[in-house]
Amino acid sequence: MQELFGDFDSNLRRVKDRFRVKVYAKGLDVFVAGENQDVTEARNVLSQMLQSIRRDGGVSEEVLASLESAPDNSADSSLAHLPHFRPITKGQETYLRAIEQNEVVLCHGPAGTGKTYLAVAAAIDFYRRKRVQRIVLSRPAVEAGENLGFLPGTLTEKVNPYLIPLFDALNDLLRFEKVKRLMDRNVVEVAPLAFMRGRSLNNSFMILDEAQNTTYAQMKMFLTRMGHGSRMVITGDTTQIDLDSPTKSGFIHALRILKNAGGSIATVTLDKTDVVRNPVVQRIIDAYEKHEEAWDQPRRTPRPASNGTEELAPAEAEPGRE
Repeated sequence: MQELFGDFDSNLRRVKDRFRVKVYAKGLDVFVAGENQDVTEARNVLSQMLQSIRRDGGVSEEVLASLESAPDNSADSSLAHLPHFRPITKGQETYLRAIEQNEVVLCHGPAGTGKTYLAVAAAIDFYRRKRVQRIVLSRPAVEAGENLGFLPGTLTEKVNPYLIPLFDALNDLLRFEKVKRLMDRNVVEVAPLAFMRGRSLNNSFMILDEAQNTTYAQMKMFLTRMGHGSRMVITGDTTQIDLDSPTKSGFIHALRILKNAGGSIATVTLDKTDVVRNPVVQRIIDAYEKHEEAWDQPRRTPRPASNGTEELAPAEAEPGRE
């Protein structure tokens, strides 16, 4: 049944669009509704698909070619048809529009704005509409207070903790079994940034998450992996840089360098009004912004001088900052 339906039920949608019928499944039964001639033709094609699966283990290209029709412009192509998904804020709508209209999109904003989730949802939608052939998700293996060398296990076991947010987004949008099947077929690849060097990816939807933790060289390397027919989305939060020096962030350099580059390259800014997690997250962001603004002001406190007057001494360092 999974082979018959296709990835994301793509085969059933092809039948529906080609013959102007309604197709739905209940248990192991497939129902077709519509005009008599349309239903007959759709049923014949479904029978051919089943024969191909039983004979060859999958639907043949010849049978699929017979279903080719005009591009699907119906509402079924909308991201809103993905489970649990819909853009909520104006900023998120702008972000999705930028992804649809540009080949490279850099998006920065605070935690909870849906930067990663929206990018993964868009990637799935691009694949479902056959605008790309694979999805590649990547992340730099840099975290506060951790180092790959100190984690136990094999290389794969070492890097998996860094990729959990990407797995979470995939599993939330698709069933776990479908994600596993797509990964087994190499349609979806989740890999640390270091594994991207030397590659050139065509017809792929590429996502680089947590890009604020890339160096200048790493960012340049990732940007130049893009091949023909590909899309690239790079996300990051410039307030949560875990590098030794924030000034080394390749994401900050890329935002500045590519901001006015044109040529199907766009930058998108999300802010605290786009936070869609628990409302307390927005209040936490507000509190930290006020705290950091206060510490960024020149702070000096008077202390008694030896001559009886007061002199100004540097204020104490901000907690958590060196």
